[in-house]
Amino acid sequence: MQTIKDVETKAPRGMSRSGMVLFSYGFRPFFMAAALWAIVSIGLWTAFLNDGVAVASDYGTLYWHAHEMLFGFAPAVLAGFLLTAIPNWTGRLPISGRPLAALFAVWCTGRITMLFSGSIGLTAAVAIDSLFLPLMLALSAREVIAGRKWKDLKVIAGLAVLSAANVFFHIEVIGDGNPALAIRLGLGAYVLLVTIVGGRILPSFTRNWINQRGRTDFPVAYNRFDAATIVAGAVSLAAWAIAPESVVTGFSAAVAAIMNGIRLFRWRGWTTWPEPILFVLHIAYGFVPMGFAAVALGPMGLPQVAVLHLFAIGAMSMMMLAVMTRASRGHTGRKLKSSRVTNASYIVLAAVALLRPMAELMPAFTTQILMVSALGWTVAFGLFALEHAPFLCRDRKPLAARKP
Repeated sequence: MQTIKDVETKAPRGMSRSGMVLFSYGFRPFFMAAALWAIVSIGLWTAFLNDGVAVASDYGTLYWHAHEMLFGFAPAVLAGFLLTAIPNWTGRLPISGRPLAALFAVWCTGRITMLFSGSIGLTAAVAIDSLFLPLMLALSAREVIAGRKWKDLKVIAGLAVLSAANVFFHIEVIGDGNPALAIRLGLGAYVLLVTIVGGRILPSFTRNWINQRGRTDFPVAYNRFDAATIVAGAVSLAAWAIAPESVVTGFSAAVAAIMNGIRLFRWRGWTTWPEPILFVLHIAYGFVPMGFAAVALGPMGLPQVAVLHLFAIGAMSMMMLAVMTRASRGHTGRKLKSSRVTNASYIVLAAVALLRPMAELMPAFTTQILMVSALGWTVAFGLFALEHAPFLCRDRKPLAARKP
């Protein structure tokens, strides 16, 4: 594998000047590992469903599957995003080289110990797994505070909730309890982060794209309505975590669904459909009001597992795939244009986000829906890995080498 010394004499801002290119920026190792773990973990889950293959049996295969989606795969994507975005927000140098490799090793060790918890001991496994999110929290908080970017503390708060939810999940499992509350708490934190960060990048990217085409039909700028929408979403998600089938939760979720739907409309996403790598961000955010609408139907009998997967695959994973593709291309010097392979990954994952919740609504076809959903998930992230792994492991493409 190439090293940075081999390919550049002048490293881009913040890039480590020695060592593997893979550890020059946070998005490189974490995006690639997240995609690979998305494939491997779902493959193991499918093997359990189909053939009864024992997977993390001491922890419980069902709980392991839920944990690895929320606290294994997703934190890797979040880490890749934050380790790349926070330096842009604060103007400080990014974490790279050996410190980044060490942080990545902590994440990898957590995945291994959780998978083999029966061999190393449940307590040791969960203790090791519980290290990564607090480390990310501490590093991110340090950078945001040092950069005096106080408005970005909202993101730090989301990381704090995720760290607590992960520990709470482990405590429930070890104590033979039900981690349903921890699952909703963790998933709610991701959805809230989507509303916070999505509200920052979607209108900005959309405005830039529209401006480049000489038009003036710009998205509505961030204002008090956006702030109120985020607060309404936070209140609804907290109520959902505590009392998912309460009438109060249903009402608050209905309000959050309407407000997020209006917010999305104000961003004029339909104008970006000729640019799939941008349009997909709006599609992913569209699952936020859809998810809140599903929460509102919970008190009327909609299964909570269906609600969970609409949020988890649609709002969370779809947004993550969209951000991964855009950041991987942009930060490696490629044009911000999605290929047919990337577009196919978007379409497949969106279809999975709509299909998977149907497994609880159509019990006669539950097995078939689960298998097709698992296949679609694997295809979507497999296509990402196939196309983007070479970008992530190589040096940044020089300006002169880019196609016009």
